[in-house]
Amino acid sequence: MYVGLLTAPFGGESLDTIIDFATEAGITGLEIAAGPGGHVDTNTFTQDEAKKVREKTDAGGLIITSLAHYVDVCDGKPETTENFEKAMQAASWLGIDVVCSMAGMPVDGKTKHETIQEVLPVFYKPILAKARDMGLKVAMENWTATNIQDFSHWDLVFDVLPDENLGLNYDPSHLIWQGIDYLAGVDIYKDRIFHTHAKDTDMRDHVRRHVGYLGGGWWRYVIPGFGQIDWGTYIERLYNIGYDGVLSIEHEDGAQGREEGFIRGMRHLSQFVD
Repeated sequence: MYVGLLTAPFGGESLDTIIDFATEAGITGLEIAAGPGGHVDTNTFTQDEAKKVREKTDAGGLIITSLAHYVDVCDGKPETTENFEKAMQAASWLGIDVVCSMAGMPVDGKTKHETIQEVLPVFYKPILAKARDMGLKVAMENWTATNIQDFSHWDLVFDVLPDENLGLNYDPSHLIWQGIDYLAGVDIYKDRIFHTHAKDTDMRDHVRRHVGYLGGGWWRYVIPGFGQIDWGTYIERLYNIGYDGVLSIEHEDGAQGREEGFIRGMRHLSQFVD
């Protein structure tokens, strides 16, 4: 297992800048934001450009762990499908096998369970068929706001879409504050974990006791090591199921600078990986 980063916080800065930073910091993996205007700009990306990117990452000893294409796949827009297919093509050119995405947002007038049953397959069935032909896997991040909020939603997705190339970008930070067992989830969904996000959650119980679980301000996302996730036990659980991929730091910690946060997270996680 090794530590990586999601490139999104670098905004409009060049991929070369990110590669230089990761190489100097000792961060091994890059989850590259892909889409129109992304670090892999799917509107302009070519096979020749993919070759150049691989030459740069290979020279720095870096691994491209996935392309990150986080969009609302349930919005019903034709361009959403078109952009997703472009991201898959870019991944294929780069020689990687995972595209990280989402399970979409609940559609107006429908519950998350109804959206999963009625809307999600319309998008994902043809996408997954094309991905399978290209040797690609799709890993959905379990962001709470999307359709895969809790394990009942996950189970329904994999019942409706049993394709073996559909799985998870497993993120414990979205589970712990809901009171969902993020360690048990590793065991339950071991065959569906294709990629992982390393993001922590700081929870302040004294605030929660005033506002309740549905209130705000009692939890926030932080850099690994600054919240309540037991990273040593969590990573051991991942090793036990045979996962040996990336721990991709998703930096959403407003109290820490960009580079400093990534470096602190990398140092904390590195204690537990080979």
